[in-house]
Amino acid sequence: MRAARMHGYNQPLALEDVPVPDFGDDEILLKVTAAGMCRTDVQLVDGYFRQYGELSFPTTPGHEIAGEVQKVGSKVPPSYELQEGDQVVIVGGWGDGTCRHCQQGNTQICAHRNWPGFGPYGGYAEYLPVPPRYIIKVDERFGLKAEELAPLTDAGLTPYRGIKKLRDAGALGPNRILAVFGIGGLGAYAVQYAKLLGGGATVVAFARNEEKLAVAKDFGADHAISTRGKSLDDVRKELSKATGQGEIDAVIDCAGVEEMIRLGFELLSISGHYSSVGLVGDKISLPLFPFVGREHTYHGSFWGNYNDLSEVIALAQQGKIRHAVKTIRFDDINENIDLLRTGDIIGRAVIKY
Repeated sequence: MRAARMHGYNQPLALEDVPVPDFGDDEILLKVTAAGMCRTDVQLVDGYFRQYGELSFPTTPGHEIAGEVQKVGSKVPPSYELQEGDQVVIVGGWGDGTCRHCQQGNTQICAHRNWPGFGPYGGYAEYLPVPPRYIIKVDERFGLKAEELAPLTDAGLTPYRGIKKLRDAGALGPNRILAVFGIGGLGAYAVQYAKLLGGGATVVAFARNEEKLAVAKDFGADHAISTRGKSLDDVRKELSKATGQGEIDAVIDCAGVEEMIRLGFELLSISGHYSSVGLVGDKISLPLFPFVGREHTYHGSFWGNYNDLSEVIALAQQGKIRHAVKTIRFDDINENIDLLRTGDIIGRAVIKY
């Protein structure tokens, strides 16, 4: 099979022919039909995560995976109802299955994680072994394309969980303003979930790129505000002109840029909620008294679990999710890694096999 693999940090991926991996009797051999390219893959190559743990090389990136069941292990229980040729997506946050987070279903925050795309097997290869408990079947009657399904496993999953946290905390509803920061691969989906889950909240998209803001408007944002070269007062005036108020009640932050987070908290209303899912930067600095005195709530939200992705797939099958996808060839992976690094991809780049 073909695989794009890391043999070290800060190097182009090696496009190689390697053996199809073995798989266990209790596993599925998956044929990858599409793999989303995430900024996390760039950060993996660039060594962003080294302070949290070293990789063992070679590593195959790619954690946004759609595919077909190629073979079913002899000891996979029939209750999974998996057959060769089934169209599926992969829940990427694999856990140990025994810790309290896994027992609650949140395998993506297990301390003993084992994720595809961060080890020897990932979506930047044509096949990988997968435990059946992390496979979700897709109803083929709805005609969903592999290049649309793959991004839903992260770009379409992560903001969904983040907005659910805002909703469940009581931050959304009529006469509230929900801001979406960063309209990249995640933000294009976040705008749509903001309308689906926002309970009538006004949705305002914030970004630096006018083309990306146009996508946000097309996908349902009520207002779009460019932050490029603007001061806090400039942004507040535009927000007031658009919505009638100069503060926001809740934020889903798909960028994770320090200056954007500072802007968000400057604009956040009393008792406002901020949900962070983006990871462009590495640390933040916030003034403590406004955070405490105005009773702000900051939600960290990471990826999503099996149930979250099941809900996202159900919405997609109902035709309630639109996609901004750029399909690419396997041979063009490194070129698009560079484009991701500079933020020059609109929507999600997806490798189509």
